[in-house]
Amino acid sequence: MRVFINDKAVEVPRGARVRDAVAQADDGLARLLDSAAYVTDAAGRTIDAGDAVGEAGSVYRVVVSARREGKPRLTKDALRRWPKVELHVHLDGALRPATMLELARAQGIRLPADTPDALAKAMLVRDAKNLEEYLQKYEVTLSVLQTAQALERVAYEFIIDKAAENVRYVEVRYSPLLHRPALTLAQAIEAPLAGIRRAVAETGTRVGLIVCAMRTKPPAESLELARVAAEYRSAGVTAFDLAGAERGFPARDHRAAFEYAAAHGMACTCHAGEGDGPHSIQQALHDVGAQRIGHGTRLAEDPALLEEVVARKIPLEMCLTSNVHTHVVASVAEHPFKRYFQQGVVVTLNTDGPLTDGITLTDEYFLAHAVLGLSPDDLAQVVLNGCESAFLPEYEKVALVSRVQSELDREGGTP
Repeated sequence: MRVFINDKAVEVPRGARVRDAVAQADDGLARLLDSAAYVTDAAGRTIDAGDAVGEAGSVYRVVVSARREGKPRLTKDALRRWPKVELHVHLDGALRPATMLELARAQGIRLPADTPDALAKAMLVRDAKNLEEYLQKYEVTLSVLQTAQALERVAYEFIIDKAAENVRYVEVRYSPLLHRPALTLAQAIEAPLAGIRRAVAETGTRVGLIVCAMRTKPPAESLELARVAAEYRSAGVTAFDLAGAERGFPARDHRAAFEYAAAHGMACTCHAGEGDGPHSIQQALHDVGAQRIGHGTRLAEDPALLEEVVARKIPLEMCLTSNVHTHVVASVAEHPFKRYFQQGVVVTLNTDGPLTDGITLTDEYFLAHAVLGLSPDDLAQVVLNGCESAFLPEYEKVALVSRVQSELDREGGTP
């Protein structure tokens, strides 16, 4: 069958590996795959050269990197087997395309495509110019999530999918405010909690639910959300967050909500340093008391703040692919993740939106390995960073670290 390598058509047998197709197109490029090049698909997602070629007409691009740090020693399959932890992923960016179609048909809602594969492609963020345009995809997913049954189902399936990827602990976030007026805030919180409980019972994966206030909504609504969410603190609501368009909507306006959440036993995180500069991170830390930072990509623009983040061991919930899609960075190769890691920042790897970004957590780890050059020991430390940064009681955190460390030892990922 015919596939394309850097726009060159090559004929390969079914079942051939991507590496074989590259070799047919350019043997010199194929040799670089072991040291200084990697492969992306048509959507720009990095793939393992050992993967089987997809359908006829598939398009692949071989990217030669300036990084020459030796052959990647881990495949995607190996990383998929690793125990993992995820701290920054949006429920409304993580739906199964087939489920979206079923929910849309039941509710009489029109979607951009009518098959799972076509919908997955339609939902992939490729052409957004900034964070604000990126967030428009969430209007589509939210359109089918305005019933309690839909929220419960999607939360359940999300955990099932994460467990299949060997994610041992996940904190999933969303904004109950975006499900009004169809649901009350209480209903919008109880529904995903019910789905999570079912999935936890089946999989054993630990889960924390993070509720997000929205920067673009009135601060009074943020405070209202904090008050309702605090009532579910013992039922699985783990933390309070602030999300949405960042530039022009300062976190300090929502200080009262964060103060209420913290006073009632909820941990706090805050999106910052993604759609705006380091002053946004300053506000998240100093004005609203965030204990972690969502993204924090632009931290290095303020060296003093970077030093503070390192000294205080403030974790960053970093998302490689998402940051490319929102144009915070030009490419994964230019992402500051590895530099922050080397400078002593507590960095964690996350997907942000598995559907909208077209990735899995395994993909993000493979990118960090194959493109940024993190070693297996480095990646294992990133996994443990996630464990140690979890919003869990200390005794549960110790148990999670112990379990994951033991599994990493068995998989050969001891830092």
